Order: sequence, then C-alpha cells, then structure tokens
Amino acid sequence: MASKKRKSPAANREENPNAHIMGAGEIVEQKIVDTLEINYMPYAMSVIMSRAIPEIDGFKPSHRKLLYTMYKMGLLKGSRIKSANIVGRTMQLNPHGDQAIYDTMVRLSKGYEALLHPYVDSKGNFGKAYSRDMSWAASRYTEAKLAPICEELFRDIDKDTVDFVDNYDASMKEPTLLPVTFPSVLVNNNTGIAVGMASSICSFNLKEICDTTINLIRHPDCDIMDTLQAPDFPGGAQIIFDREKMEKVFATGRGGIPVRSKYTYDKAGNCIDITEIPPTTTSEVIIEKIIEKAKAGSLKEISDIRDETDKSGLKITIDLKRGADPDRLMRRLFKMTTLEDSFPCNFNVLIAGSPRVLGVKELLEEWIAFRTECVRRRVYFDLQKSKERLHLLKGLEKILLDIDKAIKIVRETEEEAEVVPNLMIGFGIDETQAEYVAEIKLRHLNREYILKRLQDVEDLEGKIKDLEDILNDRRRVKKIIIEELQEVGKKYGQPRKSEIIYASDLEEEEEEEETVNDDPVILFFTRDGYFKKFSPQSLRMSGDQKLKENDVITQQVETTNDEELLFFTDHQQVYKSRADEFDYGKAAQLGDYVPSILEFDPDENPVYMAVTKKYKGYMLFLFENGKIAKIEMKSYFTKTRRKKLVNAFSDKSPLASALYVPKDCDIVVESNAGRQLLLNTASITEKTSKSAQGISILKLRKGQRAARLRPYEEGEFKHPARYRTRTYPALGSLPKPEDTEGEQLRLTTE
Repeated sequence: MASKKRKSPAANREENPNAHIMGAGEIVEQKIVDTLEINYMPYAMSVIMSRAIPEIDGFKPSHRKLLYTMYKMGLLKGSRIKSANIVGRTMQLNPHGDQAIYDTMVRLSKGYEALLHPYVDSKGNFGKAYSRDMSWAASRYTEAKLAPICEELFRDIDKDTVDFVDNYDASMKEPTLLPVTFPSVLVNNNTGIAVGMASSICSFNLKEICDTTINLIRHPDCDIMDTLQAPDFPGGAQIIFDREKMEKVFATGRGGIPVRSKYTYDKAGNCIDITEIPPTTTSEVIIEKIIEKAKAGSLKEISDIRDETDKSGLKITIDLKRGADPDRLMRRLFKMTTLEDSFPCNFNVLIAGSPRVLGVKELLEEWIAFRTECVRRRVYFDLQKSKERLHLLKGLEKILLDIDKAIKIVRETEEEAEVVPNLMIGFGIDETQAEYVAEIKLRHLNREYILKRLQDVEDLEGKIKDLEDILNDRRRVKKIIIEELQEVGKKYGQPRKSEIIYASDLEEEEEEEETVNDDPVILFFTRDGYFKKFSPQSLRMSGDQKLKENDVITQQVETTNDEELLFFTDHQQVYKSRADEFDYGKAAQLGDYVPSILEFDPDENPVYMAVTKKYKGYMLFLFENGKIAKIEMKSYFTKTRRKKLVNAFSDKSPLASALYVPKDCDIVVESNAGRQLLLNTASITEKTSKSAQGISILKLRKGQRAARLRPYEEGEFKHPARYRTRTYPALGSLPKPEDTEGEQLRLTTE
C-alpha cells in the first residue's frame, strides 16, 4: 500500500522561471511505512524526548522552563507577582499558549496540593488536586513566587554545573537539567503520556529519600527497604503494605500500590467523615459512585452523602441510618468505589536521552552519578576561578616591589595602548596581569591596599590545593553530596503524610462477604453480547428496547439482584459476575457490552448466560455433532471470587446451544433440518469432567447438524409421544401443522 504526495502545481509551470525544485509538480509513489517514518516518527520522538517523560532531575521541559524563568526573574527571594506576568515571561523559553504554561504552574503550586513539596508559593485560588470540578482562577487574579525549597534546585547553577543550550529562537540560554541537590525525581510524583510509552512516578518522603541515598552512597549493596518502606502521597491516605509486591515495584519500577482512604466515625452525628483519599481519584467521582450504588439498593445503610470540603481541607460526609455498622460499610465501600484504589507505577525516566524504566535503587544510583558530575563541575569551576585570581595577585605582588616604578611607567608612556606592554616589560608579567594592574584606581596605589590583597594569596593557594584534592578523590565528592543531603533533609524534611498499614492485618476483613440486596430484576442478554438490567417497575414504563443493528435478544430472565451470572463463550471459557455489579439500564440504550466489561480474550464471543445463586442443577451443552454433555452446575462454583474459568466445556465439536436447568426437566433438541426430539434430562448421564464430550442424542444425516436446545413448555405439542423415543441417538420428528399452529414467537440463539 502506498500514499501519493502531490507537489504544488504552480511550481511546475513552464512559464515560472523559479520552478527549479526537483520533482516539483510530480506525483511520487511512497510506501506507507516510509510516510510514517518521515512524518510521524519525528513527532513521536519529540513528545518522548521533549515533553512527556521526566529526566533525572525530576522535571519535564515545561516544568524546567517555568521554574528557571521564575528564578531569573528574582522570585526566589522577592515577593509574589501576578501569575500572568510569569506566564508571559515563560513564553520566551516555552513556545506554547499561555493556558498550557499556567496549567503547569498550577500543578506545581502549593495551593493545588498535588506535590509533597510544591515548587511554587501561590496566593489565590489554584484549585485542588482532589477535586475534579474545582477550577482555578485566571492567571490575572493569582500571584506566585518560588518556594524556599527551589534554592536546592538552582544552587550553583551559575558555576557550570549543568549544560546550557539556546532557546527555540536562539535569543537566550536555558539549562538542559537543573543541578538538584536531592533526588527530586522520587520526592514529587510525576506522570506523563508520550507516544507508545508513559511515565508514572509516585512520591516518597523527602527525609526518607535523603537517608536512603546517603546509605546507598556509603553502602552500595544495602537493602533500600531498610530506610524506605513505601511511598508518601501528598493527600495522605493509607498505603496497604505487602512486602512482596512492594519489593517488586522497588526492583522493577512497575506495579501497583494499593491506597485506601482515611475516615473517622462521628458517633454523635452518626456519620462517617472521609478526610483523605487516594491520589488517583477525586471527591466527585467517589460521591457519584456511592450515590449510584445507593440508588441501586446496594447501600441501604446510607441516608445521605455530601461534600463538606472547605478551606480546612477535604471532607466527604456520609450520614448513616440507625444501627448501621460504619466499619463494615467502609469495607464494602472500599471494594465498590475508588475510596480504595491502586497507584500505577511506571518509573520511566530519560537517562542520557534514552527512556528507561528503572527501579528505585537504580534511579537513586543514576541520580548519584548525575549529582557527582554536578559537584565535580562546580569544584572545577571554583578551581579555575581561584587559579585566575591567584594569577592576578601574583602580578600585583611584583608591583609591590616598586610602586613608584609602576606609576612612572604609566606617566611616561605617551600612548594609552602602550601602557600594558610597558608594564609587562617593566615587571616581567603577562598581559592579563598587566591589564589588572593598569585598571587599579589611583587611590588604591598604596602599600596598605596592595598588602591586603596579597594576604589572599596564601588562602588561595590552600584553596586550590584543596579543590584539586577533591577532584582527585571520589570519597570527598561523595562526602560533599552526603553533607548536602543531610542539610536538605534537616531543613525541608517533614513527617510522613501517608500511613502504612499491612495487608496481612486486612485479610480477615477482606474475606467478609458484602451484603447484596435481593430486589427483583429482569435481565436481557443479546446475541452480540449486550446486557441490560431493569427493575420490574422501570421495565413496565419503558418502550421498545434499543438494539444494535441485526442484533436480537436471546435471553430474558426474571431473577433477583443477588444472583450470579456465568457467561459462557465460544472459546470454551466462562466469565463470572453478579447482577448487582451491573448498573440499571435504559430501553433507549444498547446496554453494557459484556466482552469489554469482563475483559474477554481477543475474538472471544459470549454464547450463553446462566443465572444461578446456589449452583444447583445442570448445564447442558449441545454440540453440532448431536452429542449432549450434562455437567453439574457446582462444577463451576469456586470458594474465591474468581472471574474466569477455562475448559468450561468440550472443544471436540462446535457448540450449537447451551441451557441451564435448575433440575431435571423436559427439553427439546432441534436439528438444522427442522427435526425435533423431546426427552427428559434425567435420561442423560451426568459427566464429572467439564470437558466431557457427552452422549449421542440426535442422529444426523449427511449435511445435517444439531442446531438448538430449549426447555419444553407443557402443552406445546398436541401429541408429545410422537417426539419421544426409547433409544438414543434418534433422528427426531418433523413437527406437524397442529404442533406449530398458533405457536408464539420464541427467542432464538441462531
């Protein structure tokens, strides 16, 4: 397959003397893969390298450009200024719209509460991370400056600790990284979605990270979990600690960290106050889900729920009915809503320009290597400056020998350009030293001033020796990093916000079955896999059921909301769910698409829905070769709530039809030739194995196959004996007109 690109026809006109572009006006054949590589790959690489994935300093380019702009504006020490002013200045480095830049500032701000250690000290309405609907004020109304911790981001940035590059129009310089003095990449959470990859880094307590990094520098083979047990989220909440799972996240940089909300029970008001929630959800999402479940009858203990969030912080209040157990209710809510959620970890970071997924220890090792280079570059910068200063003072020292001679040389020199060469000749100094001497003010040409300057020579020589020793001794560099980490931890460290609770302490509570209402419901299931649930009252008020084009309803079951649903598929698998896990539907909607909700395998389709609670009775499977397998329903029962069972029935012949019968009864088996056979399921031998092929029931002629299995309705046949037989397999009988006369339309699976 190829795409065609047409060049501008104007460029190909013979009368145009400037039409000298090769191939202009021609239609060029180009492979699709080449088009993607030429046009899409540069975009994909730009998103990965310059937008969505953070680097080892913990920042994406948009963060770095904003913070550096604020630093250059003097907002580290000065007072707050209007956010709109900051946004406008940032455009010199970040060629994006003002709204995108302001959104970046909001997420870094103290007011938004998304970071453990915010980088922007904000004033005004900056919204809240835990609220979906609480929008922030426009940039012209809010004010901001850099938070004190930003001093650690820019320390010694003017001492060549990091590389600088041109901005997008080469009008100014910007840093490629910030010389952070602590592992900010792990201290503040960071998420981003690139092309074909993503990044999701959780936050850790600053003091714990600093202590862990110090321990890792001193003991490279240490177990970091001795000093770093779990993340720490800005919204607090409780982290459910499972050492095996946490070790996997720490080792691979991938996995999920379960976080549950924190709550208190107000006995006087008989209500639950939720004050801390997981970082992956919002208060609105939680409230909406609880209301939905309460309306469906799943949460009868709740009388009211409201959002009482104010300036003091988040607060969701749930009023309880008399006699309700708050702890039991919260355990159910943890399962049913995002009050308990999992933070997805994907520690994808750009290392030397390449995206890499690293574990916590590997990330810290990369940061130590980065910080080591920053410290060495700073030391080298100081060394060069000290050597330059010493060199100038050495020249001044020679002037001390005869100040009068220096004055005489300057005074007797006729041309200004000859002053420096004459000083060089007169005192045997180089041009740099001579320039320095020539620039000394007349008032400073006295012995006292020169002696004071020369006192620095000895100190500089000692400093240079010390700096050279640092550059040659890795241990001293590590010592400097450790001292800086200790200083940061002491100055900015704060107690943990997220409480750690152990998964082993929750196992007994987790096993407790939740109470599900047994309200009557009517279930619909279609051939294409769509499911609807109605209450009897709402169904009576509904109109015609909306269906997908060419789709039909194959099953309509009257049952209760606490029944279990087993969806059998054409891949010989069964997916288990429960009626209460589906929301009530509307006639004007298609319903829930079961393969998507229950996560079927690719190209897997549902063929039958069984509704049961006590797992009594049998499942009947009719295969196209005429055999029927009778499997006890309890074969599909599991003590744990497993969602998927494999090898649900035999795969030796294609499945024609399936039927659940709570007890033995009469059934009708049909072939595609229209022949029907009436029998009682008691005459079919039970099979202990779910993958059993069953017994031959229907005798088939050449080109025929078994087509359908359905329950027999009393009085359906005027002469039922005609369709029965004593021996199997049997051919069955063609229905007589009197047996089909006035017959109502039936649901079909064909």
